[in-house]
Amino acid sequence: MSLQSSLSEPTSQIHDVIVIGSGPAGFSAALYTGRAHLDTLLITGYDLGGQVATTWEVDNYPGFPKGITGPDLVERLQKHAEQFGARVEMDLITAVDLSKRPFTLTGHNGNYHARALIVATGASARKLEVPGEKELTGRGVSYCATCDGWFFQDKEVVVIGGGDSAMEEGLFLTKYASKVTVVHRRDELRAGPAMQKRAMENEKVHFIWDSVVEEILGETAVQALKLRNVKTGEISEFATDGVFVFIGHIPNTQLYTGQLEMDDRGYLKPDMRMRTNVEGVWVAGEAGDPHFRQVITSAGMGAAAGMEAQRWLDAQGTWRG
Repeated sequence: MSLQSSLSEPTSQIHDVIVIGSGPAGFSAALYTGRAHLDTLLITGYDLGGQVATTWEVDNYPGFPKGITGPDLVERLQKHAEQFGARVEMDLITAVDLSKRPFTLTGHNGNYHARALIVATGASARKLEVPGEKELTGRGVSYCATCDGWFFQDKEVVVIGGGDSAMEEGLFLTKYASKVTVVHRRDELRAGPAMQKRAMENEKVHFIWDSVVEEILGETAVQALKLRNVKTGEISEFATDGVFVFIGHIPNTQLYTGQLEMDDRGYLKPDMRMRTNVEGVWVAGEAGDPHFRQVITSAGMGAAAGMEAQRWLDAQGTWRG
């Protein structure tokens, strides 16, 4: 996908709804607003499909008992939204002005105006940023145990991280893997006492302390890790079938700093109806969900945001439906 780099002249067209983000939350929101006969524009961002597009197989999305690849699911979501009239624009939004309605968004392709805005920009798993990680993502490197753990039945895997999420996901992996080795850069975990106790007492969970990953090794699939002991500097190789990275997520919400209410980690804070602190703006998916981070929960939030936007616009009497 290539985005135009030149800025077009501002357009005077005002869309009923603009959805920013092309993952399950964004496409579900666009499906609902399009189906309500709202003039709906979905702006994709650089990565069409978000995180799920990098998942080789999704086997826990209802209705697909044999599983479905991430890219195939994204393609179906897009077609479904477009079937109900939503238009998809490949562009990256670089600035937003939520100080007055209609809202103004600026992207590489030009300016956009919206009566209602749904933010579905998702979150990005924090990466190790080491050689081999990008090349082997989806081929043994994963950022979601719930999504990919099933594929490592009776295999040995490594979990990178030492917080609550790393321990929770590592314990989940023990349902499938024969051995789970936690690699942590410190000599003690950051997870809470209860989670630490559960991990320490599980016979499948083992630990490598004071170590960081220098490289992920493998040609077509993960075969080993190159580890460095942070205290001694010693380099070693550790054979493994898979690597699960849980060193945090970064919500893609930087554009909204100072405009939308967010927590200290940068996640937007919607209410039970997906509303933000700015009237006419909703959030759906992982941009406002630090807890579940599942395809189905994001899709549900998108549907809810779409329904709420339609109801709000109806009450405003400003749309052409």
